[in-house]
Amino acid sequence: MKRIIKFIAYFLLLFLIYVAAILIHGGLTDYQPEAIIQLESERESPQMVIEDSTFSLLIWNIGYGGLGAEADFFYHGSGFFVAGDNMVRPDRVLSEKFMNGIYRTIEDTPSDFILLQEVDFESKRSYYTNQFEKIGSLLPAYSACKATNFKVSRVPAPVLQPWQAYGQCYSGLATYSKYAMSDITRYQLPGSFSWPNKPFMLDRCLQVSRYNLKNGKELVLVNIHNTAYEKDGKRKLEQLAFLKDLLIPEYEKGNYVIAGGDWNQSPPGLPRDYFKKVDLTGFSNLNIPEKLFPEDWRWIYDPSTPTNRSNKDPFVPKETFTSLIDFFLISPNIRAVSVKSIDQQFAFSDHQPVRMEVEID
Repeated sequence: MKRIIKFIAYFLLLFLIYVAAILIHGGLTDYQPEAIIQLESERESPQMVIEDSTFSLLIWNIGYGGLGAEADFFYHGSGFFVAGDNMVRPDRVLSEKFMNGIYRTIEDTPSDFILLQEVDFESKRSYYTNQFEKIGSLLPAYSACKATNFKVSRVPAPVLQPWQAYGQCYSGLATYSKYAMSDITRYQLPGSFSWPNKPFMLDRCLQVSRYNLKNGKELVLVNIHNTAYEKDGKRKLEQLAFLKDLLIPEYEKGNYVIAGGDWNQSPPGLPRDYFKKVDLTGFSNLNIPEKLFPEDWRWIYDPSTPTNRSNKDPFVPKETFTSLIDFFLISPNIRAVSVKSIDQQFAFSDHQPVRMEVEID
């Protein structure tokens, strides 16, 4: 009995040392970006001015090429400590299948502006593929810029399976454009997580790119990926307030403003369970407040097709919970000509791409 007790004591001691080492290492290597960072294009388009009055935009959270229809995600399944039967990451063959589908979709959906979320630059979960560079190679005449929002040297989860740890993550937002970017800025969003979670969570941000128009004004384009993991909705409200304070003055200057991406909330007036009625007890702040922006600002989305699915389990049509959380916000001086969510049955990501065409005054 004494040997058993001693063994358990040694095991607990080693586990505590392991957890302490994780927290110390996480704290020492924590990515702490400045509130405002000026970014630079890594590739530049020769078209310096937008001459046309109509143009198209594509938004898509590509889920780092790891969350297509066959995939589930351990964090939403068995939990933070043990992966169980859930995937920490897909195998390489499945990962390549998802990414090849993403590459084909981008090539087959011509758009003047492409705003992507969860693009890996160098992460264990995507086998250290530089997805930003690969997608850029498919768009040789486009400007390209990335904004980091997830930079962790080692995500330790699942904690009780260190040999299967999520590992290094270096990822973020990516914007591609047929036009030259006159300015690109990364804005840190408010509402970070507290310790000990903070070093291992995303540092949410906005990627704001500017383009010169022939009328002397600017197109202000915002690539957005708001907070996901929270129960009270406080961070989301703080981030929406931040966005409003940033965008309203731009419109008042006479500029044209478009924000698009993964909001992790449904648009005003469209319930989270619009496509499949479920018990939403425990969820909060499910919709963007209806009076957040003035009435002449427009939320643009396609209500016929969901853009996000639960990744707790692999996707099953008509059974898996789906919602609409990927869409656009446009200023009053822009008119939406069309918007269409591309229904892929979540073959390549747990989100589906959305394409919009607009016209400016």
